[in-house]
Amino acid sequence: MRQAVFLCSAQSVRNRYHPIVVTLSENLSPLHEISSAALEWERLRAHLAAKTQSPLGRERVLARTPSRDLAWVQREQQMVAEIRIFLSGGGSFGFGGLFDARSLLEKSRIPNAALEALEIRSIAEMAEQIADWRTLITEPPDIVHDKWPGVTNYSLPLQTANFYGLLSLVSGKIEADGSLSDDASPALRGIRRAAQRQHKAIEDSLRRTLQRVSEEGTVQDALITVRGERFVIPIKTENRKRVPGVVHGSSSSGQTVFVEPLETIEQNNELVRLLDEELQEIHRILVAMTAAVGQNADALQRGSEILAGMDERFAYARFAESLRCVRPVFTDGKPNAEDPALSLTDARHPLLELRLREENASIVPLTIALPGAAKQLIISGPNTGGKTVALKTVGLLALMAQAGLPVPANKARLPIFGAIYADIGDAQSIERNLSTFSAHITNVNRIAREADGRSLVLLDELGSATDPEEGAALAVAIAGHFLKLGAWTLLTTHLTSLKIYAAKHEGVVNAAVGFNEETLAPTYDLRLGVPGASSGINIAQRLGLDPAIVASARGNVTTQTADIARFLDDLHAQLTEVKTERANLKLREMELTKERQKLESEGKQEQRNRARELEGKLASLMKEFEYQMRETVKSIEDKSAKTKAATEADRRIARLKREFQESFNSVVVAHVSGADRKDPAAQPHVVRDVAADDIVKLKSMGREAKVERVIDAKTYEVSMGGMKMRIPKDDIASVQKKIETPVQAANRRGGINVIAREPDTMPGEINVIGRTADEARDEVERFIDQAFLAGRPSVRVVHGTGMGILRRTLRDYLKRHPHVVNITEPPYNEGGQGATLVELKQ
Repeated sequence: MRQAVFLCSAQSVRNRYHPIVVTLSENLSPLHEISSAALEWERLRAHLAAKTQSPLGRERVLARTPSRDLAWVQREQQMVAEIRIFLSGGGSFGFGGLFDARSLLEKSRIPNAALEALEIRSIAEMAEQIADWRTLITEPPDIVHDKWPGVTNYSLPLQTANFYGLLSLVSGKIEADGSLSDDASPALRGIRRAAQRQHKAIEDSLRRTLQRVSEEGTVQDALITVRGERFVIPIKTENRKRVPGVVHGSSSSGQTVFVEPLETIEQNNELVRLLDEELQEIHRILVAMTAAVGQNADALQRGSEILAGMDERFAYARFAESLRCVRPVFTDGKPNAEDPALSLTDARHPLLELRLREENASIVPLTIALPGAAKQLIISGPNTGGKTVALKTVGLLALMAQAGLPVPANKARLPIFGAIYADIGDAQSIERNLSTFSAHITNVNRIAREADGRSLVLLDELGSATDPEEGAALAVAIAGHFLKLGAWTLLTTHLTSLKIYAAKHEGVVNAAVGFNEETLAPTYDLRLGVPGASSGINIAQRLGLDPAIVASARGNVTTQTADIARFLDDLHAQLTEVKTERANLKLREMELTKERQKLESEGKQEQRNRARELEGKLASLMKEFEYQMRETVKSIEDKSAKTKAATEADRRIARLKREFQESFNSVVVAHVSGADRKDPAAQPHVVRDVAADDIVKLKSMGREAKVERVIDAKTYEVSMGGMKMRIPKDDIASVQKKIETPVQAANRRGGINVIAREPDTMPGEINVIGRTADEARDEVERFIDQAFLAGRPSVRVVHGTGMGILRRTLRDYLKRHPHVVNITEPPYNEGGQGATLVELKQ
């Protein structure tokens, strides 16, 4: 009852303070302009933020901005790549316990301050999470061992963090409802037991009083209740004077008064005193726990910042895995005939791909490149053909790359841009009295003033929304201005003047989005090197415009315009045929490769069949030779000579069989695998390094024997059961090295005294909560050795639950320990996942 003052909601603790402002690996060189609204950067960040596990990680994702600093970008890309290796190998780590503890940590530094119990519990859980991450970094799993230097370097400040004292003081002492357990201190346990005894004494006294007055009909109800933290009994108002004591109130009807009998007043006073002592002891414990938090405040703050950064980058890695992203290659932006400075192969707009996945549709990937010295691309083609999507894809992927994110493409080569400008969509503004054309020109004018040779400029439908002739002249002039600046520029257009401009100027490339003349629908693929026809009339026909209107429109098209459109259509048809033929040639090449591999496989199978046939013939010859030898032995009359000859014959037959088989194997292996062409990997197996006490398997007898001594390099004395014999080295099929037991090793080294404790004096449990994996393993190793020497049949290791890293580390170690027979998990009421029962050898 009295502990309610210390209770609070963990969620209210987390919502009470502002997010951490993290400075680790801070982006100090953001782009001058990113056109976030036009390129939907905010939408992408919101999607990424949903993949984090903590409010701190979410805040960091929503604050992520692209950078001009190549070194910073590469570090971020490296960390995400390392985390992807960890995740793809089955690794995982939870960041859900992170919260902004800055205010709590500041308060903990104040002398004699006391945090609330749930606040301390939340901090302790975060400390355990930080300790688990530190263990993961210092003892990484095999999948990332020596493979995540970037993550290790980022987590370097945690190397010296040690929360053992804090966790020992807090772990298991605060319940989920915020109350302190009896284990919080011996004094608290004693006070609560005394209060329980006093409580029982008061109840016994009141029951006796109730029994007495019930017989007199004085009691309203035969029950004990509480008023003002005093135990009382209900008495009828008219019988009040029959029960001497203190009245602590009455019922709402006035028919009942609540009386504390005189004989329980002192008992109630004693109970109140014990409850006050309990509160004082709770306060003392909370002050001590708060002081421990204060001593670790700096390490906890650093740890929470590092884990928030990891939560952010884990979100990027999960996103990259789900969209099959690649790490971009950053170029110097200089002309390169072999590898374009800007190219994307099979790139996909991430937000469009996510939406199409929800609709069970697939995206058409975009391949785009600016070869050689080209820095300007003019994209033309039909409406709804994907021209604007191409601009947005290039712009958004450039932002992602410079923000340290992998990009959804098969390959990506990008320069580091100083700014990304985009004029995409209808920028009409009634409030600013701007028409669509005026708004575009105002925006283009600003871009023309600010852009330079390191800028990426994306202009959609340049020169539209005004007189076509004047708009075309403006578009060509604007494109020429950016070409002179040396800015990377991608433009979409329907204007023929811009298509001709691209064909006549060096450093400018035409490109067209595809259109299917049969279905009158766009194909969304991008073809480099040729302009595209707008196909406006065809698109209108596909969208269902009145056929009469469509026919009238075709009649109004000038001859020159029709000829140009027809030429472009024929050109694209030819390109489609070339593309199809190229695909067919590639398919034919794959089929030829498959056929060649099939023939090689059949040839090897024929070799194996011939080898088996030869082996069968050799076996038949050996049987014939063995038969002739035995017939020769039978013809010998002398019995002793016959026995001797039989033995010698068996020995020679066994040796000849072995020599024939080894020779045959050597020849076949050498021929098939290339040993006869001096390939050392294909040489026959040769036994080496045979020493005394080794166990060897004999070819001649098919049994194991122990090497007693080495006579010379080719001869050994071995024992088999009670029999000793000499064998040549080539009779040894395999060698099993002698395994030295720990006792034998100790005897060999000498100078070691083993002192075993008596089983009764040897503790049966060890607690390693709060230790690092290395510290815990060392302590458990010593404890197991002592328990084994003391003759204990089993022991219990308490390691806590946490993130499970310490549990897995210790259980993996115990499974391989020579003194351990078996390990099991105890029942829930005996520790459950927080402990391990170890059965020792006897």
